[in-house]
Amino acid sequence: MTLAPPPPLSSLSAVRLRLVSQPAQGHMPRRIDGAWWPRSPDLVSELPRLLAVLPHAWGQVTSVLVDEAVWSPFPGRLLVAHQVVRLRRTTTQHSPSTVCLLAPGRGRWDLRVVPHAATDAEARRLMENLATALWDSGGL
Repeated sequence: MTLAPPPPLSSLSAVRLRLVSQPAQGHMPRRIDGAWWPRSPDLVSELPRLLAVLPHAWGQVTSVLVDEAVWSPFPGRLLVAHQVVRLRRTTTQHSPSTVCLLAPGRGRWDLRVVPHAATDAEARRLMENLATALWDSGGL
């Protein structure tokens, strides 16, 4: 198991994350809950920052499933804020890449992963397109 140092407070506001609204009653649940733009391919350093800024209502994420090809090698477990988070790999490449966050008793959240090397303009476009596509499909 790898220990992840707590993210510096100044870096929390720098997490590049866009979440979409919950579906209205009667709509089918959407498959994507937002978009995340990590700063590097190092999951061990990026994941603690992401988990630190998720909505409190999501509860404690205990398991994360990621596309193995997108990230640098990472351990099977990571200690984040005094909690063990199980890191699972998928070798099935999704296009675009996603990260699946699981919180027992609370639910599952899927985030699109914007490539870390994307320019500001590319990332902004991808995140805006995600919100527009979900709105048009009735997911917002």
